[in-house]
Amino acid sequence: MERQDEPKSGKSPARRPRKTAKPYERPRGGPARPVADLVPQIGRAAFRRFGFVQSTVVTRWPEIVGPIHAKVCSPESIRFPPGEKSDGILQLVVLPAHATLIQHVIPEILERVNRFFGYKAVARVKMRQGAVKPPPAGDKRSAPPSLKPIPMDLGEGLRDIGDPELRAVLESLARSVANKEDDEK
Repeated sequence: MERQDEPKSGKSPARRPRKTAKPYERPRGGPARPVADLVPQIGRAAFRRFGFVQSTVVTRWPEIVGPIHAKVCSPESIRFPPGEKSDGILQLVVLPAHATLIQHVIPEILERVNRFFGYKAVARVKMRQGAVKPPPAGDKRSAPPSLKPIPMDLGEGLRDIGDPELRAVLESLARSVANKEDDEK
């Protein structure tokens, strides 16, 4: 019996020339990005590995619980039930001499952490006694003020804002709006 694929003349079919594969080129990412933009992305993976959904819980711990409690305790991890982002367990490292004090203020810490997240992220707190790294000193360097003052019509509404970080961001936005208006003229 003859096969239907083979030609009847007894010759093998002509081979098709193979296409050469184009070497892979990494897509260009555009202009260079500052390292400060990349660091939060790199740190995010490490923080998530140890149970932190937001790295700001660690970096802003003194603001969340207050400077007195931040000196004697620090967050170690937040563990959530599988598939959820609420009702988690906050693991704290506490100085041994202050463990009983922190045990009495756990409801206050829970309230402050949940207020920081904006929802009931943490339901329980577990404590572990150990060494606590003191928070950084209070003399943080602030960004240098802009040489160009904020226009009076934009700056009046910013004086009533109590949060200094929000006020600084809004002032920066007001400056950039003023700069764009000057450039258009």
